[in-house]
Amino acid sequence: MALVLNIETATTNCSVSLSKDGETLVLKEDNSLGYSHAETLHLFIDEVIKTANIKPSQIDAVAVSKGPGSYTGLRIGVSSAKGLCFALNKPLIAISTLESLAHQVKNNDGFIVPMLDARRMEVYSAIYNSNFEIHREIQAEILTEDSYAELLKTYKVYFIGNGVEKTKALIQHPNAIFIEGKLPSANEMSLLAEIKHKKSDTEDVAYLEPYYLKDFVALKKKH
Repeated sequence: MALVLNIETATTNCSVSLSKDGETLVLKEDNSLGYSHAETLHLFIDEVIKTANIKPSQIDAVAVSKGPGSYTGLRIGVSSAKGLCFALNKPLIAISTLESLAHQVKNNDGFIVPMLDARRMEVYSAIYNSNFEIHREIQAEILTEDSYAELLKTYKVYFIGNGVEKTKALIQHPNAIFIEGKLPSANEMSLLAEIKHKKSDTEDVAYLEPYYLKDFVALKKKH
């Protein structure tokens, strides 16, 4: 009967859920155009806990989306999750952002490519089969017209995430299915967090770092 608080901040979607045995009980999220995580995340956590009518101490674990994604968003989410775990003395579970995003695709054939927008024509992506098993590991890739050509020859490929818009402009194939308007959500984290909780697959709270995939680059001010 595990109660898990799930935190997703890898993109503009600030998302928090409370799940029980892998099922989402309460979900609070907001996909504003800007990143408002610093202002809203803790409010959402409080709302979710109050809506569920529980005390913070009743949570069995905290799960956080570990990336890849926005440097600032991930840093806020992971820092908040670690703070809660320290304060409540609860285990910390890390969930792959792209794996969680892939679970929004409900299909039984082909492959799933969750992708998050990076700079220019680059995306952070992975490939999963219809059983959500990893087919190609996470990587930063530069999209071209030939991207995923081999898979598309034989299989349907479902593209999902905020990298879809730039992908759709390049790849035109009858087997390419573009699922638009979707971002990672704490809702899909519920099942993945429960699976990890049952296995006691948890993180060292002191040492967990977000999976940025690439080093953060600060832009220099123009003089």
